[in-house]
Amino acid sequence: MAEPGDPSQPAETSGADHDDDLIGFATPASLRGRPREEPRPEPEPEPEPEPEEAEKAPVKSSGIFEPSPGFSTRRRPREEIAPLEGGGLSLYAVYSLILFAVPTFGLAAVIALFAVTGRPGPHEALSRSHFIYQQRTLWAAAIAALLGVILIVVNVGVFVLFILALWLVARGAYGVLRLKAGRSIPNPRGWLF
Repeated sequence: MAEPGDPSQPAETSGADHDDDLIGFATPASLRGRPREEPRPEPEPEPEPEPEEAEKAPVKSSGIFEPSPGFSTRRRPREEIAPLEGGGLSLYAVYSLILFAVPTFGLAAVIALFAVTGRPGPHEALSRSHFIYQQRTLWAAAIAALLGVILIVVNVGVFVLFILALWLVARGAYGVLRLKAGRSIPNPRGWLF
């Protein structure tokens, strides 16, 4: 009787020997030198018939996605943004310090206060209005923070510091948006916006 792995004996054909593609690795039959059978290609599906001319016509839709009468798809031209002369980057830096004043418990505001104090402001009207606005914001915040710390003794200081934090972030965000749009602050010496 012959051994199962003897190469002199003819290979037994079983269903497992023909499934090389399904297994993912070589089978004993393919290692013995038997040629692999190529898989048969699947027949191509028949093309779909062309739609009739009536079906090709565009369908007129009505609904919420149609523009209303008088609606124009043309865009309005954007305002020209005036370039900032003399310290445009420093204006953005001070605004970022104002916005980071709350998460840093006032340390960024102190740095910003040193940045705007003791130096002359820019001469251009746009930059000058933002510079004055930043100075007023930071000095008012410093005085209000000192007052809030003192009033903690009588349990009112926490409320004052909370209102100060909201006011500081609101003024900082308003200033950045106006500066980015290339607009000056209408009333830089005011207490609100």
